[in-house]
Amino acid sequence: MRRSLIPSLAAAAALSLAGAAQATTYFTTLSGPAESPPNASPGTGTAVVTINDVTNIMDVEVTFSGLLGTTTASHIHCCTAVPGAGIAGVATEVPFFDSFPIGVTSGTYSHLFDLLDLAAYNPAFVTANGGTAASAEAALVNGLNAGKAYLNIHTSVVGAGEIRGFLTAVPEPGSWALMLIGFGLLGAEMRRRRPQPA
Repeated sequence: MRRSLIPSLAAAAALSLAGAAQATTYFTTLSGPAESPPNASPGTGTAVVTINDVTNIMDVEVTFSGLLGTTTASHIHCCTAVPGAGIAGVATEVPFFDSFPIGVTSGTYSHLFDLLDLAAYNPAFVTANGGTAASAEAALVNGLNAGKAYLNIHTSVVGAGEIRGFLTAVPEPGSWALMLIGFGLLGAEMRRRRPQPA
């Protein structure tokens, strides 16, 4: 019975992994000291970007408050020369995300983007990365996975960018569950193989 249970659990975990691999979520906190060059803005924020690799839809969620100036732009920049540092050109649409709140010092934002639509990108980013929406998507995803993409918010006081943060992939809840199942299966197998006392 125990021998048949372990392969069944492993198969269930593999199926769950296939479902969990459909989307990748990236997270960052936004601050003035994280900008380049750093600034002393009291503004803070968070950004969550989720990309579904089946539907090619990118969900962008941003919350921010305490900015020195009013918002003038916000977008994702990609790709820096090294992870977590430096500057790069704008990858997503310019001058700001579609429907992003402009002229405010705090707010929230949520929007879905079709990454196979050229309108989701800065035309210069598309040209520099193969000339198609699909090639631009591949470049953006590669940059995100490498830690070379950041989201920032520009304002009337700090035009080059008042707050920013580099986006980092975070494990999906399903991935954590699979990891726990995997540890459980490993523990069960180790107990099964342990020599019994005479």
